[in-house]
Amino acid sequence: MTAAVVVSGVRLAAAFDARDRDGLPGLIPYITAGYPSRESTADLLLAAERAGCLAVEVGIPFSDPLADGPTIQRSSQLALRAGMTVSLALEQVAKARSRGLALPVCAMTYVNPVLAAGVGPFCARAAGAGVDALIVADLPADEAGEVRAAAGAAGLALIPLVAPTTTAARLRSICAQARGFVYCVSVTGTTGARARIGEGALTLLERVGALTSLPRALGFGLSRHEHLEQLRGRTEAAVVGAALIDAIERDRGDPAVAVERFCAAMLGEGGAAPAPEGT
Repeated sequence: MTAAVVVSGVRLAAAFDARDRDGLPGLIPYITAGYPSRESTADLLLAAERAGCLAVEVGIPFSDPLADGPTIQRSSQLALRAGMTVSLALEQVAKARSRGLALPVCAMTYVNPVLAAGVGPFCARAAGAGVDALIVADLPADEAGEVRAAAGAAGLALIPLVAPTTTAARLRSICAQARGFVYCVSVTGTTGARARIGEGALTLLERVGALTSLPRALGFGLSRHEHLEQLRGRTEAAVVGAALIDAIERDRGDPAVAVERFCAAMLGEGGAAPAPEGT
């Protein structure tokens, strides 16, 4: 892995600074490392960049993904069966960097793989591969001190997740320690495409915006261009995962073409993104 380590959050901050503040939220697609094939991840990252995305989130498959709904769980299981590992996932990020990927990369995982690898070594290897930020979905903010310190030392921003149920005091504490951006979970539940954005999600964005100047990214359930239009002026970024994986599965052609087509459609280029099959 030869990609250079950057100062914590610099590439991510530059991407947010460069976006049109009057435009749509920047798009952050979620890609499961090793899906649909073990060697496809680097191609999909580059496809997201061609489509005009702000950043990309790479999910490192884990056998017990508590925050993920059925679509992402299925993609993770298929990736694991194909032999995807933490090391191979990071190698795919490094491969994309060696091919010119300039997008910020957020690695999403769970705490067990981080602990198994060793907190410091995991963060150092991720940064060395070209990762910019780390999301640990099941790591409570008040237990994240060791990971936050190791991430910062390695040049990674540790991205916190907050939900509509997060209390005012806890939200204030999380925002004070946040780096990179604040990941706002739109629903109380797991990932998965949904038909509409609830008022609770919009209220959460307002609550976070009142506490920090960091960018916000809304995720869980977004699936179509109209969602981004609804979020114009309300958030700086939107994360789309399950709907993109569904689109790859339905396409059955070149997955990189499917990713580029879907992301472009989400951004309003080349037609509307496919609507979710369910809610």
